[in-house]
Amino acid sequence: MAEEKRKTKTSTAVKQRYIDKTYDIISARVPKELAAAFKAKCAAEGIPQAQIIKKAIEDFLSQ
Repeated sequence: MAEEKRKTKTSTAVKQRYIDKTYDIISARVPKELAAAFKAKCAAEGIPQAQIIKKAIEDFLSQ
């Protein structure tokens, strides 16, 4: 009988450490109506919300 692999949280912990080391969080407060419209349009077009934010920041920085 084959031995089952133990499930550990090591992989998840390693990934989280990498994310914490490599990325930062930028947040903004916007009116609920604007947030709802943004989320709906992203969902309708199948575009991740973060992709739109990243592109806007990149465009702003390249000016």
